[in-house]
Amino acid sequence: MTPDVQVEFCGEWFPVGDQQVFTIGREGDLEVDENPYLHRQFLTVARYDGIWWLSNVGKRLSATISDKTGGLQAWLAPGARLPLVFSQTTVVFTAGPTTYELGVHMNQPAFRQEWSADDPDGATTIGPVTLTESQRALVVALAEPMLRRDGTGLSAVPSSAAAAARLGWATTKFNRKLDNVCDKLDKAGIAGLRGGAGKLATNRKARLVEHAVTSHLVTHADLTLLESTIGADD
Repeated sequence: MTPDVQVEFCGEWFPVGDQQVFTIGREGDLEVDENPYLHRQFLTVARYDGIWWLSNVGKRLSATISDKTGGLQAWLAPGARLPLVFSQTTVVFTAGPTTYELGVHMNQPAFRQEWSADDPDGATTIGPVTLTESQRALVVALAEPMLRRDGTGLSAVPSSAAAAARLGWATTKFNRKLDNVCDKLDKAGIAGLRGGAGKLATNRKARLVEHAVTSHLVTHADLTLLESTIGADD
C-alpha cells in the first residue's frame, strides 16, 4: 500500500508514517548531505490534528516552498511551519554554496489542481513582475545550474564574477542590474531579497534563484538567452 506522504530527493523515495516526525537535514530520516552549512535537523514533516505540516526547525536557513505550478509560493523562515495541502510540494533551500531541491508528495491532498490543455505541466510564467531582456538574462545566468540539473536535486549558484563573464558583462554592470532586479522583486513583495534597514541580504542571489525557478519566472527555455550576448543597457 502506497504511503499517504512520501518525500523524494535525488530519485530516492522516503515514506512518512502517520505517527512519525520525519526529519530532514545533515542527519535524520533524510540525510541530505554532509554540507557543514546545513543544519543537522533543518525540516520536519509530521501530522498534527489531522493536518500534515512542513516545519523549519533550523535556526539560520530558510526554504522556498511552492506548488507544482509555481503559482503559490512561500518563504519558510526558521521557526515557521506550513500545511501540506497539494499533491506535490517543491522545497528548495541553499546551504553555503549548494542549492537543494526535494519534493513532498501526498496521495490524498486537501486541494487538487487543474491545468489547462495548453499548459499541462503548469509551465506558464506567472506573477506580476515583468523583467527586461537583460534582467531576465541576469537571472538565467545565476539560475543556469539549477535549470540544467537533471534530476540530481543539487546545484550551485555561480559567483557574480562568473555570471557576469557568462553574459560578457563587467562585474560592476552585473551588480548594478542585480540590485535593480532585487529591488523590483522586493517591491512586488518577494521576501528574502533584502536585509534589515535597507541592506541587501548576503544570500540574495540564492534566494533570487530559488524564487525565479520555483515561480517559473525563468524556465529551461530561457537558457537560449545565454547563447547571445545581451549588451543592451536597459
